[in-house]
Amino acid sequence: MNLLRLQKVFFVYIFFFLSKLILHFRGGDGMRKGTLRQILLITDGCSNQGESPIEAAALLFEYGIVVNVIGIIPEQDCNHHELREIEEIASAGGGISEIVYAKQLSHTVQMVTRKAMKQTIQGFVNKELQQILGEGKYTEDLPPEQRGQVLEVVEEISESADLEVFILIDTSASMQDKLEPIKEALLDLQLSLHARMGYQEFALGVFPGKGKAVELLIDWTTKLNALTKVFTQLRLSGVTPTGPALRETREYFRQKRSFRDRVKDEEQHREKYGL
Repeated sequence: MNLLRLQKVFFVYIFFFLSKLILHFRGGDGMRKGTLRQILLITDGCSNQGESPIEAAALLFEYGIVVNVIGIIPEQDCNHHELREIEEIASAGGGISEIVYAKQLSHTVQMVTRKAMKQTIQGFVNKELQQILGEGKYTEDLPPEQRGQVLEVVEEISESADLEVFILIDTSASMQDKLEPIKEALLDLQLSLHARMGYQEFALGVFPGKGKAVELLIDWTTKLNALTKVFTQLRLSGVTPTGPALRETREYFRQKRSFRDRVKDEEQHREKYGL
């Protein structure tokens, strides 16, 4: 096979790959639309109760839920063990970690959420590309023109794909003076993401909960207007059961998906029988 023919075959592969990527995240051709699912964990310390949060994050990633972590540190000193755990949770969860002062939260929350969307799509891209180009090949290995096309599609999908973010906030006693900056940062996040073309929903939980790992304060919604009210009702605790909280959060995604599937089935039934 001559070089020109090889190039043509390669370009056809890339064309079908990009088509598959778009179908996965936009839906169409009988495919269910892909959704980017994230947990945004905001904490200021190490887990000190229950299972390993690193193992819990790895399990969530296996289920297609990315775990991002923002660690809030004091401006005077910080615990290196806590910083390492924050990084390891995000790494195991396929997400991004950032260590910040409370006053930097607003910009960081927006940046982490958007960066994680692109990272998730890029991970899907690299997995598919390896089936075409072989093991160990990534977007960077494509010729410049095709690489540019792939990156353009990644950028477009990150703005148009559906997004679900479960915000999980540590309410241990040391978080008392950080709650107001967190509230403001989350309101800014909603405004920032409002410009996206894709549909997005948020839920908010705190840990530890009352008699369980997570207390759901705001169920899945497109708006976080209730933030101000729920933040005034928060009760702080002395423990930080990060691992159990992460594991329990998966149930909120699972329940949401089950409900959506039932609604979709009912809509298809009504459409089929003209009800």
